[in-house]
Amino acid sequence: MEITFNLNGARVTTSQNATDTLLDYLREIRKLTGTKEGCNEGDCGACTVIVEDASGPTALNACILLMPQLHGKSITTVEGLAPKGELHPVQQAMIDEHGSQCGFCTPGIVMSLAAAHATGDTDIEDALAGNLCRCTGYAPILRAAQKAALQAPVVPSPYVAIDAPALAERPETIDELAAVYAMRPNATLIAGATDVGLWVTKQLRNLDEVIFLNGVSDLKGVTETPDAYEIGAMTPIADLGPLFEESCPSLSEMFRRFSSKQVRSAATLGGNIANGSPIGDSPPPLIALGATVTLRRGEDSRTMALEDFFIEYGKQDRAASEFVTHITVPKAGLNDLRVYKLSKRFDQDISAVCGAFNITVTDGTITAACIAFGGMAGTPKRAAAVETALIGKPWTLGTIGAALPAFNQDYQPMTDMRASAAYRQTTAQNMLRRVFAESIGHSVSVLDVRGDAS
Repeated sequence: MEITFNLNGARVTTSQNATDTLLDYLREIRKLTGTKEGCNEGDCGACTVIVEDASGPTALNACILLMPQLHGKSITTVEGLAPKGELHPVQQAMIDEHGSQCGFCTPGIVMSLAAAHATGDTDIEDALAGNLCRCTGYAPILRAAQKAALQAPVVPSPYVAIDAPALAERPETIDELAAVYAMRPNATLIAGATDVGLWVTKQLRNLDEVIFLNGVSDLKGVTETPDAYEIGAMTPIADLGPLFEESCPSLSEMFRRFSSKQVRSAATLGGNIANGSPIGDSPPPLIALGATVTLRRGEDSRTMALEDFFIEYGKQDRAASEFVTHITVPKAGLNDLRVYKLSKRFDQDISAVCGAFNITVTDGTITAACIAFGGMAGTPKRAAAVETALIGKPWTLGTIGAALPAFNQDYQPMTDMRASAAYRQTTAQNMLRRVFAESIGHSVSVLDVRGDAS
């Protein structure tokens, strides 16, 4: 297919296969080898580039960006940061602060920092959470970022709208998507490609038919009503942390820890739900809040409780040609919700266990409880027996202890590379204890490490 975009300030039109990656295009065809291939799965950040459209510049992983996703956009690689020969403030600061030893991870680090610099983002540690550095260590890199932040934001290749012809594989409205998908029910729907991209790069799968969703504008964005948030399926995960920052800091922080900034900017809420992963982080808290999911097929739509969407491992309640349009999240319960993510790395890692607890206590008695976990079963799953053991009882540590055996009725977790079954069961129980500890004012953050004053 013919794909048109701006590359380092110059308009490009190229014929590419639907599943060709931007990384391969840059390195193999354009010979722009400053963008490195490390993990090839969006984990190390060595391939970070800046992609810009009308919404502004964003750092993304080129290794799992498929070429049709870039149609009509602007891409800046590390070679384009200094188009007139004068170093970008981040590049100069990296030199001044001795922020680099090797040239492998450094280009991606510079691109992540340049994207943050362009948008005025001063949360540098978060901006760098998706970039590995095994040589220098992060202290001089952080000093470089702080020094660069003192200078005015620089956008290397300002976005210019491109009059690019529509792609048949990229519908632009929900109605167009419904019509195209009805005619091609076996096609693979591609949202952010943060999951499907690995099918291509790691599993070497040949996707014969694809439909890209990133052009469907009415699948994006959040509509707020007095009682709920209606979140379009193509809304990036990156938008959800700020959305819940005031109403539910615990949920906001979970979305901030959702992989890296590069992945969050590409990944979508609908994609995280529709792929049915048992360790997807968004379903447990949304189930605990009583969220619903709406699906479209042709002219027909239907809505169901999100917990009912997941049937068994690898199987969801979704018919051929049916796709997720939006997720409705009730506001009720946001104040009570607590979400805890357990992973080997604090940032940029997949959960071993993700627990979500929506427990209502009235006059010292548990009057309602909705608890859901990821990583404990073949699907995101509620802890129905635990809920029953809690409701109607006093909110005490004794009640918590008495409810813990009910976890064995709800879950028989598996052992895999992330955690053993016994570890998962124990940590899930400890998360319930953690909810109680937090409710009585104890600090429960794993980052809050204190020494013994005695």
